[in-house]
Amino acid sequence: MLIDSHVNLHAPQFDEDREDVIARARQSGVGLMLNICDRVSNFDACYQLADDNADIWATVGTHPHEAKENPDLTVADLLKLAERPKVVGIGECGLDFHYDFSPRDIQASVFRTHIIAARESGLPLVVHTREADEVMWEILSDEHRNGAFKLLLHCYTSGAELAKKAADIGAWFSVSGIASFKAAQDVRDIVADMPAAKIIVETDCPYLAPVPMRGRRNEPAYVTHVYDKVADIRGWTREDTITRTNQSFFDLFDRIPQP
Repeated sequence: MLIDSHVNLHAPQFDEDREDVIARARQSGVGLMLNICDRVSNFDACYQLADDNADIWATVGTHPHEAKENPDLTVADLLKLAERPKVVGIGECGLDFHYDFSPRDIQASVFRTHIIAARESGLPLVVHTREADEVMWEILSDEHRNGAFKLLLHCYTSGAELAKKAADIGAWFSVSGIASFKAAQDVRDIVADMPAAKIIVETDCPYLAPVPMRGRRNEPAYVTHVYDKVADIRGWTREDTITRTNQSFFDLFDRIPQP
């Protein structure tokens, strides 16, 4: 069974053929998809797909791009939504200093709210980080001193130093189609050094379609190519890659029953 640990199936890019996309994923061997909430105001649309499909689960959170939409988001807000039975993670949340679509102080404040919710709920934190390594580590390390929490650095493209520090506090990492891009040798080098028991696989669809699908709208069926690239980078067989990364996924998202 293949797992796509990060999909955005409620995105408007799928409005015309969402059911076909889900069917193609299943036909390609994808047995589980995790639909990621991009903002709390969009949670109902995100969760509905999980509610309607036995093989889809959901998270709750607000992406750093959208942090300005709800700067007063509370821990209680997140915890209340996380009571839904198919919510298995907090996020996507974090910092993005590349686009700065939300002010950095608001990004940081909303991010800390998500961390506290993850700590209090016991659910893993799904973290987005881009061009924010120093501040990201300041927040993660500071909050970790207040009490441990499970975290995933998703679609990891940040630096080797942040990866090592995050690994030291127990972080998981997810690999996306970026690892297959010709110019992404730095990403492949980091994937090669990630803790073997803390690697999972994602598409981040509809974005970042892997080679040989690059340039198309991404979809969960394409996750098979990410598995192949992880196997190539790590020197694992395809079967070993599936076994290892699936176990890592269930270790992280432990509210989901293993088949």
